[in-house]
Amino acid sequence: MREAPVVVVLGEGGCGKSVALDQEHAQLDAAGLPVTWLDLGRDVFDLATAGTRLHQDLRTGLDERARFLLLDGLDEGLRDIPGLEGALLHHLGSPSEQERRGLRLRITCRTTRWPEGLDRGLRALWPLAGQVATMTLAPLPRSDIQMAVEQHGLDGGTFVAQVVGRGLEALAQQPVTLTWFGARGRSGMVYRSRMRNQGFGHEMFDGRPVIGIATSASELAPCNAHLTRVAEAVKRGVWRAGGLPLPFPTVATGETLMRSHRRAVPQPHGHGGRRADPADPLDGVLLLSGCDKTTPAMLMGAASVDLPAVLVTGVPMLNGKYRGQDVGSGTHVWKCEEDLKIGRMTEEEYFFAEGCMARSEGHCMTMGTASTMACVAEALGMQLPGSAAWPAVDSRQMGTAQAAGQRIVRMVGEELCPSRILTREAFENAIRVNAAIGGSTNAVIHLTAIAGRVGVEQGLQDFDDSVRAVPTLVNLMPSGTYLMEDFCYAGGLPAVMAELLSGRLLHGEQITVTGRTIAENAENAENAENAENAENAENAENAENAENAENTEKAERVDSDVITGLDAPFLSAGTGIADLRGNLCPDGAVIKQSAASPHLLTHRGPARVFDSPEAHHEVADDPELDIDEDTVIVIGNAGPMGYPGMPEVANVQLPAKLLKAGVKDMVRVCDGRMSGTGYGTVVLHVAPEAAVGGPLALVHDGDPVVLDVPNRFLRLDVDDTELTRRRQTWKAPAEPHTNGYAWLCTQNVEQADQGADFGFLRGSRGHEVPRDSH
Repeated sequence: MREAPVVVVLGEGGCGKSVALDQEHAQLDAAGLPVTWLDLGRDVFDLATAGTRLHQDLRTGLDERARFLLLDGLDEGLRDIPGLEGALLHHLGSPSEQERRGLRLRITCRTTRWPEGLDRGLRALWPLAGQVATMTLAPLPRSDIQMAVEQHGLDGGTFVAQVVGRGLEALAQQPVTLTWFGARGRSGMVYRSRMRNQGFGHEMFDGRPVIGIATSASELAPCNAHLTRVAEAVKRGVWRAGGLPLPFPTVATGETLMRSHRRAVPQPHGHGGRRADPADPLDGVLLLSGCDKTTPAMLMGAASVDLPAVLVTGVPMLNGKYRGQDVGSGTHVWKCEEDLKIGRMTEEEYFFAEGCMARSEGHCMTMGTASTMACVAEALGMQLPGSAAWPAVDSRQMGTAQAAGQRIVRMVGEELCPSRILTREAFENAIRVNAAIGGSTNAVIHLTAIAGRVGVEQGLQDFDDSVRAVPTLVNLMPSGTYLMEDFCYAGGLPAVMAELLSGRLLHGEQITVTGRTIAENAENAENAENAENAENAENAENAENAENAENTEKAERVDSDVITGLDAPFLSAGTGIADLRGNLCPDGAVIKQSAASPHLLTHRGPARVFDSPEAHHEVADDPELDIDEDTVIVIGNAGPMGYPGMPEVANVQLPAKLLKAGVKDMVRVCDGRMSGTGYGTVVLHVAPEAAVGGPLALVHDGDPVVLDVPNRFLRLDVDDTELTRRRQTWKAPAEPHTNGYAWLCTQNVEQADQGADFGFLRGSRGHEVPRDSH
């Protein structure tokens, strides 16, 4: 037997709860329809508080079986509840959206003072609201309730909304921003009046979702400079979906210009992401990132606050072009430097090549850290499918931004927050995707830090264990030949994920910002602007305008030279990032196998130690430098505390005399990072770092260093007695900073294997509304 639905009655309690209404409840009980009474209280004087209580009561009082909502007393207390009209318009959606969900409105009303705004809203919905019996705007006495019962086929009620599926749940969502813009008295006036100096009318504060657009646009961060225009496209999407878009700035930590010791660390600039927090009246956040560090920082901030959030990355530049060949940003910087040193390139050619590498707005078009983190964010489920790879000047990128703006408004109603998306399985998906695309080693630190913000335990071993069965499928620089523009046209990340899903290498059931799973996205992949198409409409307006939506395509590989298949991969399984252990790195170190020289993955050589990158640079061009191709270059004091900030300095240039002799690669070991655009047999993120007394600080010139990547170890071939003696005489370097942000970093930053985040930022703090300021 089908279980009876629950009827929820929203009324005014106290003196407003009449004997007649009690009799109606009795009728409902007799008909087998359980009743839940949600009492707003007719004697509530602060109607803004009543509005907040309305949403709170609905959230806590609705039974999951609820299918009918009865509102009583629209003539008094309920008529002025802030946001009631906006909630109805937003959550009931457009007529075609109602039809898709199976929603049916059956309304009759009695009132002496019908709310003007609610009248407008209902009349807008009425013509296509489904099968409706009657609508009575004139007062309906209680004596005529039986007539309404006969007309509508429901035992009791004055205002009935029958909702199938998610409709009633969505109506129960309380906009966080009602606490600000729905407030009465001095506080409410302060909040609304100051916002109205921007030209907003009073209807902007009717309870519609307020969407913050966190933009890292800055002309000091070249990869992010164009995000101001992208933000305008996002705003169009938010407006179209019925939200209120409010852009605000965050820190733009561009790797290209900002020096690490001033930034302090790559991760704690997640403080910039934390600007999107409950101190501001936001129901959801759209994150606009560009250069590599802004993407993880924003995800960290979103994870900490746990408001609904969608990421839009600044996407890559066009392919670089130099003398008839494709050149990649970053990757060809290192190559041109080598060519200049050995006389293969003149100074004039060197300077000319600069402009050839950066032909348009956008971030690096190699599979560097920026492109890697965009793909990783898509794999995590925090970015619309297919949106990581559009060239920044492609008009479809603006379509991506608009679709994301529309989508975030719907996510507010669905309460789809990062904590529902960023699960252990989502991180495993991201790790495997990073291996398949030949992604940056920096993803290890960034993913570990993001996981720490949501309480997911993740270590270096997870990166190794998760990728042993994953081949490298993408043939992009620095590991391969092509660039991100080619990757986009070859099918982009949806094609890679579809291939991995076919081999059961991903958790296909993981939910994403689309509201659908990874597997569903791959089956019906939208390249961003199609994300809200009519077939799978998550946004009512898009459903109405199906004719404007591009046809969706199943994710597939278009160019098998750029994106290979599991049956014939670019590089075999197990060629991703490896986690190394040993007495030189007790807490781990990483190496990117796909960017290393195969003949050096097993190597033994004497150490040549430099206590800083600068110490190496000072002698690298010395033709008398005592070093050969078997030497292992060891760079210390480049870690989270030692530099501070763990910069991308580990892939130091080979000595000039060896370059001229034809040496192409050497083993380098460092506690710092390497640009994702870099390449070579470079062991990175050695933990613990030299500055805190890690074994790297105990290495002397000539000590044998043993690297064995297949067996995952890195060892200093010096007996324990000698290492103990050295440790006893080791002295910590002097603290270079006694105040400021750099000092805060050195006092609180974690080691690389833990994500190099501030320890006190671990875990989500949520978005509980703080105390009033007025």
